[in-house]
Amino acid sequence: MPAGRRRTGPRSSKLPIRTTSYRRPSASDSATNTPLSGTRVLARPKSPRPPLHIPAAAATITADRLCITLPVPPSINHQYATVNGRRVLSSAGRSYKLHVGQQLLLALSRSPQKQALMQRLRTEPLALSIRFFFTSPLRRDVDGGLKIAQDALCEGIGLNDNRIVETHLYKDLDSTNPRIEVWLSLADQRVPQE
Repeated sequence: MPAGRRRTGPRSSKLPIRTTSYRRPSASDSATNTPLSGTRVLARPKSPRPPLHIPAAAATITADRLCITLPVPPSINHQYATVNGRRVLSSAGRSYKLHVGQQLLLALSRSPQKQALMQRLRTEPLALSIRFFFTSPLRRDVDGGLKIAQDALCEGIGLNDNRIVETHLYKDLDSTNPRIEVWLSLADQRVPQE
């Protein structure tokens, strides 16, 4: 560009962007309006969203234990995004934390044991147990959802997660109802084995 002249708009020539699929075209592909044969428009994959409702009966609260059923957290690949060179929580991660916080507040508001439980949780060492129910045995690691589930749980009830001194993780299968079952209790108590 000559000195003294400023660019005021976009470039006058547009460069076409072409993506190529190595998959054999099907009959449904020919029905779409693709500008060039073999060219496909790739859609951005949608982030997993947690379900909008967890039944009210999915939580049990006593004076020394909180048990609640929550949706499976997003995978580690969907939990964080890189923005301007920094790792930040993705929209799927923020949505999951918000959803868990709402479910916890709803469960605690319905419990007459809320005050006694919260006082003990704030003053004593805690144990966290999470049982993951995945749709497939090989798709997810059991530890990939620990951090976000622990953060969401502790933020949802206003606790610092450094109070947790003991962690237990379990992996099970349920292809029709993926979920996590979470127990937050005093560190000297154990989760009952099934």
